[in-house]
Amino acid sequence: MSKALATTGTPKRSLATNVSTKIFLALHDNVFKLLEKFIALCSLVGNPTFFDSKIFPWAAELESNWTIIREELDEILKWRDALPNFQDISEVQRYVTQDDLWKTYFLFGYGFKAEKNCERCPRTTALVEKIPGMKTAFFSILAPHKGIPPHYGPFKGIIRYHLGLIVPQPASACRIRVGDDVRHWEEGKSLVFDDTFEHQVWNDTDGVRVVLFLDVLRPMRLPATLLSKFIIRAISSTGFIQDAKIKHAQWEKDFEERIKHDGTVAKSDLEQSEL
Repeated sequence: MSKALATTGTPKRSLATNVSTKIFLALHDNVFKLLEKFIALCSLVGNPTFFDSKIFPWAAELESNWTIIREELDEILKWRDALPNFQDISEVQRYVTQDDLWKTYFLFGYGFKAEKNCERCPRTTALVEKIPGMKTAFFSILAPHKGIPPHYGPFKGIIRYHLGLIVPQPASACRIRVGDDVRHWEEGKSLVFDDTFEHQVWNDTDGVRVVLFLDVLRPMRLPATLLSKFIIRAISSTGFIQDAKIKHAQWEKDFEERIKHDGTVAKSDLEQSEL
């Protein structure tokens, strides 16, 4: 297995990106907290910690196709050590993880599509592209005994979705807490939750845990739905997202070259062995 491919340092931002980032930071702690109550009132799916996945028709379709997604994931996991650490792509994640035990494989992320990654997972890509309001999609890969400390999501207009793909046993040792509620993942089953509640993750097993991780727009009444879409566009223009987009593009390019190189070497070795 290859070591994780290095990503570039923080890219130089444009003036517009710097301005949007500063505005976002100024608004987040003050305005966003006030908006949470408004969004909760306008929510068409209530305001629980965990949602009933049955109210999202697309969740049932993902569950019925989970083995297809798992097959594509298995191919990606052959390159697990070369996959990027979450914080190497998204700098803001450094406040919850700083080691190499949380890997990612992005398909979509707030306005960008990881073209080459999607080409390697065409059936998974087709499934998630159909989901109304899908903003982010990636494989989230937690190494054995990796924990993610308590933290909060940035915006209540988004709901988070996990589809269990590889879930080690015992189930009680591989779990997630949202608010005061604790659940564990199951292979082929959905977990849908509100990440603006404090949440925490444990993988206290000897196995790797992998989920399909989605961020999806929360169904809401007008005018909250329009406001939410505006805020999501604003978030997409911040330096946090733009930096991640640039870093991921560089990683994806390096990864493609590594695959081609290793494939050429393997073919050469096979030809030599047949002489």
